[in-house]
Amino acid sequence: QGQLKIAPAAMAARCRLAARFHHIHGTNIRLDASRTQATRVESFANGLCFSQEPLAPGQIFLVEIEEKELGWCGHLRVGLTAHDPQSLEVVPEYSLPDLVNLGDTWVFAITRNHNRVLVEGEDVQARRRPWEPFLLIERVRIPRDTLVGRSRPGCYSHILDDLYKMNVLPATARRSRIGVLYTPQPDGTADMHIVINGEDMGPSARGLPVTHPLYAVIDVFASTKSVRVIPVDYGFPSLQTLCRLVIQKHIVHRLAIDVLDLPPLLKSFCQHE
Repeated sequence: QGQLKIAPAAMAARCRLAARFHHIHGTNIRLDASRTQATRVESFANGLCFSQEPLAPGQIFLVEIEEKELGWCGHLRVGLTAHDPQSLEVVPEYSLPDLVNLGDTWVFAITRNHNRVLVEGEDVQARRRPWEPFLLIERVRIPRDTLVGRSRPGCYSHILDDLYKMNVLPATARRSRIGVLYTPQPDGTADMHIVINGEDMGPSARGLPVTHPLYAVIDVFASTKSVRVIPVDYGFPSLQTLCRLVIQKHIVHRLAIDVLDLPPLLKSFCQHE
């Protein structure tokens, strides 16, 4: 458990390394030049991707759904594996069941609803605190602002703003943000947690060994066409984020940002994130 007390500078360095995809991936995946966007170019399978580096304890690997493709059943699948991607002779066609059947792999299929893993006697409503600035998962503390997916502004987006602030964006929708991390336990194992739009889904797998490095698994499957890695800053919010919060606090809705005398990049950041 002491591993969770990673110095902020060390955690930031590890996050920058892991916040992109590994060059080993499924045959139908195309990565952009930065290796932060993964797009499945054919069919509905062979869309497996991995994090560039193993994750540190408590470090989230977060992706945003950028494109959907109609006509397929099923959605994004995420998880962890103890297999170094470079050790795979062939990247499996599917995360479920192919990669899981290799052992030491835990994958969770994201659905439109019912992603939460309930613990006996747990009060679900008590876990939902969308207005708190940080998401707390055991001893892990992550700024919630980056974790929550939001709609892009459109003709009627101001009508939806309050709904998105309440975190009702469906898990499989475009702009939804989904992450995976693990938390060490007193018995020497770890729990895997899935986070969807700033809400912890609970320990979706238990008993993970922490004696081997654990890589994030992202399966760009079926109706999920393209995803992008979202870097997460731990600790205090960045100056950029604080500026955005101040601007958003003093406007009626995001469409009003267009008429402000601000640099275009800052306008885009305030509207889209």
